[in-house]
Amino acid sequence: MTFETPLQDIVRTTEVQKKALARLGIITIRDILYHFPVRYGNTSETQNIASLTKSIPAVIFGKISSLKTSKGFRSKIPMSTATITDDSGSIKVVWFNQPYIAKMIADNSLVRIEGKVSQRRPKARTSTNETEDVVEAPQGELYFSNPKIEKVDTVPIGVGASLFGDQSIEHTLYPVYPETKGITSNWLYHALQRVLKTGVLETLTDPIPDDILKKYNLPSITTAFIWIHTPLKESDALAARKRFAFEEVFFIQLEKQRARAEYQQTKAFIITPDQKHVDDFIKRFPFDATDAQRKAIHTIVADFKKGYAMSRLLEGDVGSGKTAVAAATVHSVATTRPKGQNFGSLQTAYMCPTEILATQHFESFIQYFSYLGINIGLMTGSGCRKFPSKINPKGWTNISRAQLLKWVANGEIPILIGTHALIQKTVKFKNLAYVIIDEQHRFGTAQRAKLVRKDTDGQTRAPHLLSMTATPIPRTLALTVYGDLDLTLLDVMPHGRKPIITEIVAPNTDRKEVYEKVRAQLREGRQAYIICPRIDEPDPDKELRVEARSVTEEAKRLKKEVFKEYEIGILHSKMTPAEKDKAMMAFKNGKTHILCATSVVEVGVNVPNANTIIIEGGERFGLAQLHQLRGRVIRGNHQPYCFVFAESMSDKTRDRLTALKTAKNGFELAEYDLQFRGAGVLYSGKQWGISDVAMEALKNIKMVEAARFEATTIIESEKTPDSALALFPFIKAELARRANDQIHFE
Repeated sequence: MTFETPLQDIVRTTEVQKKALARLGIITIRDILYHFPVRYGNTSETQNIASLTKSIPAVIFGKISSLKTSKGFRSKIPMSTATITDDSGSIKVVWFNQPYIAKMIADNSLVRIEGKVSQRRPKARTSTNETEDVVEAPQGELYFSNPKIEKVDTVPIGVGASLFGDQSIEHTLYPVYPETKGITSNWLYHALQRVLKTGVLETLTDPIPDDILKKYNLPSITTAFIWIHTPLKESDALAARKRFAFEEVFFIQLEKQRARAEYQQTKAFIITPDQKHVDDFIKRFPFDATDAQRKAIHTIVADFKKGYAMSRLLEGDVGSGKTAVAAATVHSVATTRPKGQNFGSLQTAYMCPTEILATQHFESFIQYFSYLGINIGLMTGSGCRKFPSKINPKGWTNISRAQLLKWVANGEIPILIGTHALIQKTVKFKNLAYVIIDEQHRFGTAQRAKLVRKDTDGQTRAPHLLSMTATPIPRTLALTVYGDLDLTLLDVMPHGRKPIITEIVAPNTDRKEVYEKVRAQLREGRQAYIICPRIDEPDPDKELRVEARSVTEEAKRLKKEVFKEYEIGILHSKMTPAEKDKAMMAFKNGKTHILCATSVVEVGVNVPNANTIIIEGGERFGLAQLHQLRGRVIRGNHQPYCFVFAESMSDKTRDRLTALKTAKNGFELAEYDLQFRGAGVLYSGKQWGISDVAMEALKNIKMVEAARFEATTIIESEKTPDSALALFPFIKAELARRANDQIHFE
């Protein structure tokens, strides 16, 4: 009997149950043991029958009798009925469309009932409602309708104990598991009891060393499994969850620290720029660099000198000036000769998630580097460009992909900007020393590994790596998800930037006032974005269609009814790259005053003159996305405005949008979302494969830092990661097992 033994070898399952278990991801004993409860019910809080109240959910324990099947007198609906009795009295129970229940449980069995208490309607009223079919129930009598029922072997202390003799149990907590159609929480509980009785836990070897368990007062893996599935008290359950949370973060950190150590073992180009040249380049910024920007630049330049590959995450709020930092560090690389050469330059690859952003950075870098005459290339799916042009030294020209690849391969293009096409096999660099990835979550560890290559001299070299993200990340999440990267923060906005004024517009509010505020800005010569959740109007004949404003129809309506005197452009993902470029250039050059778009403008679009944004259907966007979208209007020094229209306003939506309005910056917003909604909501934790119990740990900075410290200590205990892990065979085995179910952070 091992952890990999199929569950069906222990517990008899029907075909329906097998399919249901597969939906829950439960195939083996390991799977069900790691299927943790979402919460615990407390039997000490159960009620007796005499204390039940109409319309209030309740849990009772009692003895079931008078089980029978029948059909409704009027509706002919098949049903099961029964009576539940405890010390204080009895109550009727009815299950509509579930006649099989009467055959599942024998009379005089002990059961647990959980559901809403209903009341029989007065007989004078005529109705075909299901509840009128409850037989043998006097007018006004309480009864349970369609409750959950579980057969139990014992009844908790204080709930009918004298009636059922000495059958009470000691503990009052019972686990409630994630369910699916065909598998109930009760079924999972009893299946786990069978698994625990097999003795499989006695064969386990704890993958976490004893000294770490003792240091942080964590239970062993055997104890933790028992406490999480059958806790005697709440503190046991909490201790077990703490242990499993630590375990998951610990192994994530081990994998990340191992990847970091392996990457840093590879030699990199040593870049030692003149500090005066760095400072002179910073002075050329079209704004005064912030202290945070200067510190980030100097930190990265210092990493260039160390001889091993830098791995760093530059995290900054929208509009904090990450591109300027990237440009200054690229300058240090592009002005450095390859070793042993008095000509040419080291090369930089700058990767962006979208063509729009790549094109924008290409234009920005032309402004930064035009005075040096450095060759800059752009490679996207819609074509290639090179700066400077032979015909126009101050402009760029279109070139063939083959020609650009040739120039990159022989080292004539020091800076190449593009999408992820840059890491394809057809793209060969001569002296690739530096890689920048904009929006880290779009770029993974496997892709990073492709950048490590052998040079013509036979040496293996890895480029320095700078990942950038404009999505503010709580420190706990950053330390875990990007555990193999050093962290640098840009937490200060450039001088002259004004805080954005955000206004939440409730459903059914007259829009005229908002439109007049937008018109006032347009009259001042400013521009505006209007963001819609859809591209086109929904098919009126389609069921479950999403009713939300669309780009195409909203642009027509606004032009016809609201902003007749202004030009309105559209931008969405169904447009061709050429159409997108044309729309963006028209907006950037001021030919269109309003850009009606989908969230395609979320990342990096930079039009300093646009200072107003309307977001339609704000409840349909996540907090991070809303923050990114409104970041489009803080690129200049004009007062920015954001108006968020909500089509519906639940309490949760109101709290979320209020946080968007009151948060001073994205970091504060991220911490809010982590504390009140969970890391998975803002950062799609399910996508990474991190369990809910580990997500809870991300709210605990001490636990994350402890797991990171222990993982780093183990990896650094020997010269190489492999030799270090050889000292911990159980850790090595667990890492190998987890590699088959790799956690993805991209």
